[in-house]
Amino acid sequence: MIEMLIEQRRRDLGGGLQVGRVLPFAKRRMVGPFIFFDHMGPMDLAAGIDRGLDVRPHPHIGLSTVTYLFSGEVMHRDSLGYEQAIHPKEVNWMTAGSGITHSERFEKARASGDHVHGIQAWVALPTADEETAPSFSNHAGDDLPAWQDAGVAGQLIAGSAYGLTAGVRTHSPLFYAHLQMERGATAEIPVDFRERALYVADGAVEVGGQPVTAGGMAVLSPKASSIRAVAPATVMVLGGEPLGERFLFWNFVSSSKDRLRQAAEDWQAGRMKLPDADDQECIPLPSTDALNHFR
Repeated sequence: MIEMLIEQRRRDLGGGLQVGRVLPFAKRRMVGPFIFFDHMGPMDLAAGIDRGLDVRPHPHIGLSTVTYLFSGEVMHRDSLGYEQAIHPKEVNWMTAGSGITHSERFEKARASGDHVHGIQAWVALPTADEETAPSFSNHAGDDLPAWQDAGVAGQLIAGSAYGLTAGVRTHSPLFYAHLQMERGATAEIPVDFRERALYVADGAVEVGGQPVTAGGMAVLSPKASSIRAVAPATVMVLGGEPLGERFLFWNFVSSSKDRLRQAAEDWQAGRMKLPDADDQECIPLPSTDALNHFR
């Protein structure tokens, strides 16, 4: 039922911002179009926190970033002019395409303290759409259909599953959902996709009798069709159709290594516009020597 179990690896993104990195993994780079998956927090941030915890302006190409919070608030600003705070059970969906820059700052926490907990995923774009025009949208309410059934409270974040379709525009077949499960509850896993996985953000579940605990992602076999909570659990289920090989360097994703090098050169040379409302600093490109070693 479980083809592979991937445990999060804790990383400091700077200033004390701790995340659990799940994808990419050495033995499993992607699940469907999902090429990156970070578990942020949970963390209690005291009023007056240092600005070093913020994610300063930085660039992306060839992907969509998907930010979803269980609690807390993060302020997004981008080079298209959007300024949008994201709140729990909302989605900030930013398609980088040919190139975009943005920042993510903990301004509410700095003012009054906050408890921040959430997931950021990246979805690679199909080859034909890698250079699409960048865009940003925030989604809440009816855009993210919710349901309750026998101890499971679900919310569809993107794509189509459970007989529902989210209002988020996607570029390839996929699904992404949040399940809040009571102890002993059972939930279906969508089966109409070639690649699927689940991530346990809190609690514990089992798939075909195999346990998955907090911080673990289970890449599922075609036979897996349901999960059971052995403790109250927060679970993300995701998957879709594979897109083919993708290369990843820093914040850039592409089917072409040459395109990654071009994006890195553009950022280093200052050819990518910063957000108008946040243009006084940015994250520098990692060592250019790293361009020859795609992670």
